[in-house]
Amino acid sequence: MFGPDVLADFRDQLGKQIASRPQLPAFDPLPVSPWIAMSLLQKAIRRGLPRLALQAAARLLTDSPERLWRRCGGIAFEDVGAADPETVGLVTAALGGKRIRVTLGGEWQVASFIVEAMAEAPKCRGADDLLMSVELHPDLTQARQTQAELSVHQLRRIVLSQATLQERALALWYVLGTDRRPSRHLRAYRGEPTIVFDLLDELGTPPTMVEIAREGFRRTREVLCPFVGMLMADRKPKGSSVEDDDLPEQAMIGPVPGWALDIYTREGRAALNQFGAGETNTAKWVRDRIPPAKRLDMLGGILFRVEGGLVARRLRWPIALELRRLLDIECQGLSPSEAVEVLTLIRSDVPSLNEIRAAVMGSVRHAL
Repeated sequence: MFGPDVLADFRDQLGKQIASRPQLPAFDPLPVSPWIAMSLLQKAIRRGLPRLALQAAARLLTDSPERLWRRCGGIAFEDVGAADPETVGLVTAALGGKRIRVTLGGEWQVASFIVEAMAEAPKCRGADDLLMSVELHPDLTQARQTQAELSVHQLRRIVLSQATLQERALALWYVLGTDRRPSRHLRAYRGEPTIVFDLLDELGTPPTMVEIAREGFRRTREVLCPFVGMLMADRKPKGSSVEDDDLPEQAMIGPVPGWALDIYTREGRAALNQFGAGETNTAKWVRDRIPPAKRLDMLGGILFRVEGGLVARRLRWPIALELRRLLDIECQGLSPSEAVEVLTLIRSDVPSLNEIRAAVMGSVRHAL
């Protein structure tokens, strides 16, 4: 089964599973902004909290349905990925457009099903960690420049070579084209996306995953889609397990948990700015070592590593674990010892940050 047949099969499965649900979850949108709703949706799915994820999805379906479907597509490849290709396939089938979703039962029937499915699925964030390491790892500084001078044929040879996973992923990204999926860390390159999925097949990616990645990229334009396929070519079940991350204690701030207020929300950014100017050990450490123009992004990045990017039911397998370590320790623009130190500090200071988040959210509600 190839090409359109794969997606037709997933649409058929999706319709049958939706029809067999015992009941439709309540449509209960939270009174939050679309940006907080998008953050809450993704992080609640990561943490396996379907009720909160559904409330966020209902808000987006009410105010910004295009954001809901785009975000669901991104979450499937970023957070579920190689841990559960079946769920990724079902979500990808749901992205086919409103007309298809009508035939499957309607917008909320489909949205609520895929949100619950992703919340309950095992998680693998390996594709996102691979993407970020390709962009940020210092060992790839030269490769990011030299690969941009190569032909697509030369890049193809790197993808199929015995080079490191990151070097091969970088080459695959250039073949895809940074004109289609830009990065401020990579040079502009006009790629040939159709070749990418043939390369996945040559690498040994399961054929069904090749088609899921192809359709996912067509719908989302995210390089994460072929990166999941690349990881699937290397994934070996032996030695893997599924375990929860060490999740910090949850603090509710109004209707949402504190971890929903990240650097990409207005309220979360305001709280991080105040936190960075405060007297916590983290804030002092950052002010002592990081130039003022880079402090907020630094705080947002390290906070993601100890809070926003954590998941329940993480699939732990050697490649994904190594990619996670690289992002934690070697891609922060710090020495390994500094990275460990500041990650430890901010993990201890999250309660102080939550106090600031509560004050910021209180000010917003008072202003309204």
